[in-house]
Amino acid sequence: MYFSDYMNEWLYGENGYYKNFKAIGKSGDFYTAVSTSSLFGASIANYFYKLLKEGKADRNGWLIEVGAHQGYLICDMIQWLYTCDPTLVQTLKFGIVERQPELQKVQAAYIKERFGNDVTVTHFNDLSEVNAAYGFVVANEIFDAFPCELLKDEQVAVVEDHTISWEPASAEMLEWAKGHYLKQGEVAVGYDDFANAMARGIETCDFVSFDYGEKYVRNDFSIRVYRAHETFPLFDEALDLSESFQKDDITYDVNFKQVVEAFEKAGFTEESYETQARALIRFGLIEILEQFASQTTQERYLREADKVKTLIAPTMMGDRFKMIHLKK
Repeated sequence: MYFSDYMNEWLYGENGYYKNFKAIGKSGDFYTAVSTSSLFGASIANYFYKLLKEGKADRNGWLIEVGAHQGYLICDMIQWLYTCDPTLVQTLKFGIVERQPELQKVQAAYIKERFGNDVTVTHFNDLSEVNAAYGFVVANEIFDAFPCELLKDEQVAVVEDHTISWEPASAEMLEWAKGHYLKQGEVAVGYDDFANAMARGIETCDFVSFDYGEKYVRNDFSIRVYRAHETFPLFDEALDLSESFQKDDITYDVNFKQVVEAFEKAGFTEESYETQARALIRFGLIEILEQFASQTTQERYLREADKVKTLIAPTMMGDRFKMIHLKK
């Protein structure tokens, strides 16, 4: 089978990695910005609130998260919107796009724990089901979870018995690679379908997404496996694919140029593209932290400030976390 089919089975198959809920922490999944600090979600919600105040978003529309894991992000956003304007919780509608039934149950339980019966969040299996006039859609680290093909020396990867071999790539694949100056690396599969589904389901849309990657090709493989909080390149001799298959996470760096192209074909335009740090500061993260300082103890403020540093610290990894805002 082609590597994209193998990766799809790895992550989303009957016993796939994402089939069941994965806890975050020592024995579970890697930490993300969402699990680091609730101010991550508050900052995105603050940006949404600014759009609402400026008349650039519809207060009767939808706030939707794609790939919500436990539901922390959308709940943090709802909480901040309520802080800014309590009436928004009555006018806005809230949704999560999640295909895995077990994850839907976990999310529903967490939302109930946070808000009781005061907030209703609708689950969708696909963005095309939303049927909304306006939606503000948020996603954190989802594009690196789309299956991908692996290209090297005009050959594409195939997998049999958890062993990778190579066969000549199709003319279509080679034409795409030539147009993107790609000789070796990952080619994501499914971005076009995802963008088209969002375009069909939401008439006017602001889509804000955060992920790890760049807008250019590296001409090298970035695909890697996370096992017990260690990172292994896919072609590492120490990595046995038969042991990692469906048990460990697998991901790669996002080519944001490919993302933009898919969304532009679906009728979107790029509003902004910048590092996560710059975006969160522009969204109001520092002002929110200062507001938090006036309402809590010094000890709690310092703890939260330390968490915020990990979101905006100018490290090599931090600079490679990007935010993109696409609008239709």
